[in-house]
Amino acid sequence: MNRTIPFFLLLAAGCGGALPTRPSTDPAQPDLDYPVGEFSLTERSGKTVADKDLRGTVWVGSFVFTRCTGPCPAVTNTMARLQSELKDEMKSGKLRLVTFTVDPARDDRKALVEYANSRQADPENWLFLTGDEKTIHTLMSEQFKQAVERKLGPDVKPGDEFGHSTRLVLVDKSGVIRAMYEGLPD
Repeated sequence: MNRTIPFFLLLAAGCGGALPTRPSTDPAQPDLDYPVGEFSLTERSGKTVADKDLRGTVWVGSFVFTRCTGPCPAVTNTMARLQSELKDEMKSGKLRLVTFTVDPARDDRKALVEYANSRQADPENWLFLTGDEKTIHTLMSEQFKQAVERKLGPDVKPGDEFGHSTRLVLVDKSGVIRAMYEGLPD
């Protein structure tokens, strides 16, 4: 059964729509209401996007890699569903989607453009960000408080090189994390 982000959370975040995902039930979920903090990464268009560029807009962040054979396609499908169901909020500038790659060595701009185009991601309202692996993994673990690891060893298969969170993160207009929701469908 799908649940939506409670309406009061969206109002507090400054958006009037409802995000059709279910809350994370992970008992290790960190406390909320903390700022994401500073970052500066490269969008698939080649434009630099910093945290300050997202201020004034509510946004939902996700974490994937394009070669993933595990949960990433499902998380991306959830983001695509959000794009479809919240198109009015996105067109009005109230909401954006932001996908961060956890495999920036392989997910260069070309790979992100192909991946985004295959999901019909609106280039104005659904950003795909890449950068240095250490920078992104530090951002993910320290600022978003999400798990991420590069898998090592001879048994690692292509498309399964990273373990990472499947949560979606709701960030308010001031850059403060207000909620985390499971990005996988029921």
